Amino acid sequence: MRYLVFLFLFISFLFACKKNKVAIDEYKLSYPSHFPEPHYSFENNEITKERFELGKKLFFDPLLSIDNTISCGSCHAQTHAFADHNVSLSSGVNGALGTRNSPSIANMIWQKSFLWDGGVNHLEMFSIAPILNPVEMNETIPGILAKLNNSSFYKNAFQKAYGVDEINDQVLFRSLTVFMAMIVSADSKYDKWRQGNATLSTKEKAGLELFRQHCASCHSEPLFTDHSFRNNGLDSEFNDLGRALITLDPSDQGKFKVPSLRNVELTYPYMHDGRFWSLQQVMDHYASGIHSSATLDPVLTNGIVLSDTEKGQLIAFLKTLTDYSLLNNKLLFE
Repeated sequence: MRYLVFLFLFISFLFACKKNKVAIDEYKLSYPSHFPEPHYSFENNEITKERFELGKKLFFDPLLSIDNTISCGSCHAQTHAFADHNVSLSSGVNGALGTRNSPSIANMIWQKSFLWDGGVNHLEMFSIAPILNPVEMNETIPGILAKLNNSSFYKNAFQKAYGVDEINDQVLFRSLTVFMAMIVSADSKYDKWRQGNATLSTKEKAGLELFRQHCASCHSEPLFTDHSFRNNGLDSEFNDLGRALITLDPSDQGKFKVPSLRNVELTYPYMHDGRFWSLQQVMDHYASGIHSSATLDPVLTNGIVLSDTEKGQLIAFLKTLTDYSLLNNKLLFE
């Protein structure tokens, strides 16, 4: 009898440890071996369950906007790989309309600069831009901190996550960073193929070869961006100066950050101003719609001329970058 009791307790202990391991691993950052090491360092901002859950709560809380109507999640929807959904330009408080499309915020920990013009150079500072922007959230940091410090829920949550009695801007942005750090897209068909767990169709393989021949110089694997700023021939004159707004260098006029093509099937409309609504339109632009200007990227001088068959093959490959695991990751659900 004692043996049976001991065996029951031992099995219960093992089961409890297994459950605890699953719970811990759930909040552990993971990515495949063909990915580089992240640029963001977690040395001073370790991922914990408390910090992640706090960051997620903040990400989806409209309290961060001046009139409590717009959250970070308003413009970054999981159903569209955390890009804005079905609008060229995002709406902010009081119906204000922005001037740029809201791109995906997946895989941010591999980036060295943020926003279309690279105006932010540290992930923990990224959230400041939409919060302060008058056509987005239009709030102030003191205004947000006052609201958070007047909330018993947030006071308790920040105390558990960061051990602070008074919420400050550092822990506010670090908690948001922990949540965004976990928005990792690394489980597409392409990734499974890289790991030997999936097979590309003949059409997808042909598209991959075309991609590597014509696109990879800017959209380099495996992140599908080289993080550079380029003029891809959208206009000959620039209503939006792009990178030049930050550097004040005329040679940067019309240059925008090269976006990742991961989940590109879902992150329409495309370009910094959301002018194209389909991948076919994007293909047509590079084939025959390039506008020449002084800052046009040299690789696009003659465009990228593809046959209709080749365009279809390239689009077929781009669809292998869709990460359904990201779309269905319950840990990220609001």
